[in-house]
Amino acid sequence: MEFTPKGVCSKNIHLEVDEAGHIHNVQFTAGCNGNLQGIGRLVEGMDIHEAISRIEGIKCGAKPTSCPDQLAAALKEYLKDNQ
Repeated sequence: MEFTPKGVCSKNIHLEVDEAGHIHNVQFTAGCNGNLQGIGRLVEGMDIHEAISRIEGIKCGAKPTSCPDQLAAALKEYLKDNQ
């Protein structure tokens, strides 16, 4: 899946979800490279619902969202599109 985040430095989020609902191969385009690689590795293999509950609502400074929050938005969109 490809997702275009809003309100953050990252320009694209690529991710895959397997049949069991586990997240794989999260890649962010642009943004804080080291932090975003870390987020991708932390959620690797995690259940999609668990990841959403952990990262949804995280803010970046004064911004109302963050790259982890946008990843949660991408995961929620995936769930909506694949019910």
